Amino acid sequence: MKFFVDTADLDEIRDLAATGMVDGVTTNPSLVAKAGRDFFEALQEICDLVPGPVSAEVTATDTDGMLREAEKLRAVADNIAIKVPTTWDGLKACRRLADEGVMVNVTLCFSVNQAILAAKAGAAFVSPFVGRLDDIGQIGMDLIADIKQVYDHYPAFKTEILVASVRHVTHLLDAARLGADICTIPPNVLRQLIRHPLTDAGLAAFLADWEKTGQKIVKD
Repeated sequence: MKFFVDTADLDEIRDLAATGMVDGVTTNPSLVAKAGRDFFEALQEICDLVPGPVSAEVTATDTDGMLREAEKLRAVADNIAIKVPTTWDGLKACRRLADEGVMVNVTLCFSVNQAILAAKAGAAFVSPFVGRLDDIGQIGMDLIADIKQVYDHYPAFKTEILVASVRHVTHLLDAARLGADICTIPPNVLRQLIRHPLTDAGLAAFLADWEKTGQKIVKD
């Protein structure tokens, strides 16, 4: 499974990218607003930090407007993926961009029907929002399982399932069990993956035992 970081915070991206585990980044207007940075400056820096796909979202709602904005976004870096909404206009823009060899992330997907349309439109990624489905009493991971089942029937579909709206570690684990291609993860959730009380307790015991020896691996 590939890990994308769902943030526009450059400090977080820089720190997490240093682990070598960040395969890409997803941004959206809300995340950019939280970061408080000039959009294009932040986008350029993110693309410099992460060689993998960096999703940048259009704000236009009509196909022509999306294509104009996509042209501006594509000029930032070669690893930009254009993020478009799951609407008819978004799918038309996706088809046009995909035919030109542009990576497209079809976002705000909430049904298998929409995921099929995204694949038919040539999307590189489809982003089902599992957390938002959970919020309205549905089981978001059921959608991932259903999309995966359908996509597996059709080898011609090259669209990767990018699990979005991840709220906690269990979302990521369930997505991995189901064989999703990518999870885009908020930094705080990604950091939680390393935590286990037995790891902390074991390390504390090892260090205490080592200190009793009075030795050092590297002498001052």
